[in-house]
Amino acid sequence: MTETMIRPTAIVVGAGFGGIALAIRLQAMGFQTTLLDNRDKPGGRAYVYEKGGFKFDGGPTVITDPDCLRELFEVSGKEMDDYVTLLPVDPFYRLQWEDGEVLDYNNDQDFLEQQIASRNPDDVAGYRKFLAYSQELYREGYEKLGTTAFLKMSQMFAAAPQLVRLRADRSVYAQVSKFVKDEKTRQLLSFQSLLVGGNPFATSAIYGLIHALERKGGVWFAKGGTGALVSGLISLFKDIGGEVRLNAEVTDIHTEGDRVTGVTTADGWTMNADMVASNADVVHTYKQLLRKHKRGQKYGKALTKKRHSMSLFVIYFGLDIPTPEHLKHHIILFGQRYKELIAEIFGKGGKLSDDFSLYLHAPSVTDSTMSPEGKSAYYVLAPVPHLGSADLDWDEIGPAYAQKILDYLEVHAIPGLNDHLEVMHTLTPFGFRDEMNSHLGSAFSVEPILTQSAWFRPHNRDDVISNLYVTGAGTHPGAGVPGVVGAAKATAGVVADDFAGELSKVKAVADWPANT
Repeated sequence: MTETMIRPTAIVVGAGFGGIALAIRLQAMGFQTTLLDNRDKPGGRAYVYEKGGFKFDGGPTVITDPDCLRELFEVSGKEMDDYVTLLPVDPFYRLQWEDGEVLDYNNDQDFLEQQIASRNPDDVAGYRKFLAYSQELYREGYEKLGTTAFLKMSQMFAAAPQLVRLRADRSVYAQVSKFVKDEKTRQLLSFQSLLVGGNPFATSAIYGLIHALERKGGVWFAKGGTGALVSGLISLFKDIGGEVRLNAEVTDIHTEGDRVTGVTTADGWTMNADMVASNADVVHTYKQLLRKHKRGQKYGKALTKKRHSMSLFVIYFGLDIPTPEHLKHHIILFGQRYKELIAEIFGKGGKLSDDFSLYLHAPSVTDSTMSPEGKSAYYVLAPVPHLGSADLDWDEIGPAYAQKILDYLEVHAIPGLNDHLEVMHTLTPFGFRDEMNSHLGSAFSVEPILTQSAWFRPHNRDDVISNLYVTGAGTHPGAGVPGVVGAAKATAGVVADDFAGELSKVKAVADWPANT
């Protein structure tokens, strides 16, 4: 008997970070795993756009927990350094306000405290207390619960005392405000929740752990771009025997009773498997891919009623000049309003705000390979309402909105930008909806409020269909690279328990003839 004859089979739908991470874990634990994606390149939101010799990372560019990635190589018997090189980013972010104030946020405690003291000397002691609080959130919320699959309400009850003690019922901004008084310092310590699709004024304070996560693990950038990290992970998956199929849009997840049996793609290709895991948008998974099953019909409808995170308007652009020396890799440009603007982005105002706050990514600061010699690559994103909050025609308003953002950047960040603009590409909420099948064009799936966290999020294993699993931003613990990689680990743990018998046979064959 050979190992391949008894290996259980697995299909993972969606080659974003969460799907790739789960596929690697499944293949490493003994499944014969096939990873499918509807686009011509893997990466999901980390898709790479290439234009005129420029490389633009489509989505996540901030790596804050390299160890969670390193673990994927270790469980596969490989070394991450053989596949990808991570470069440190310093400062982590530059925060910049319209009044000309700047704060460079990095991992130097003394340097940080000096900047905080320049705004309010009393806030230094408050910041130290907040850092200790954030570190406790990190231990309880990330190390202990970040890779736990909340399949039973009893698990939520078990975690509740610590969550109550840490005031998870309060918002990130409310908790930050207890520690520091200066408004700009409050923004420094609360904006990170926006990076995972959360409103700082509504997202559970548990997400205050992101500050400790950044301070502990640093902020990194993959040499060659986030796309190079995706390529390294795909190479790892293939090296351990996994199969990748691109341009393979899954149209149906097939079921027999309350078990999945396989999938069909748009071109008619069909594959049967012992289990299916979806890294696709959770609403799309249930409402569309499982539309023929009562579970999909019922739960898909229920998921549409949940609160979903905001969308994004992204401009990828290349200049025919080198990166200006004053720029940093990651820049947060705050507009005149903070709370009011965020309320409009997450509310149901039905319109696009006249002002904005922006995240400017300038990778050529760290890695010159992202652009042709003597030139520079960027992307800038503006959080905007999702299509359920503001039913806007982005095909019509997109070009003018893009120019408004570029004009703003010319004044506040990159003088002469418009004169040196060589290439440009935009991604609107329509793109998130149509290219990534994201419900309402949401960029981060289910909004991370307390009543939609842990057990209250879609579960890592479906409650009805016993061999259907979910990973990615829509399940626990949520969005962001560490979040979806953690979700993959949580989901893989459930799968390992469910298929323990079958996997033990694979191991027995793999160990032969040593065990004979």
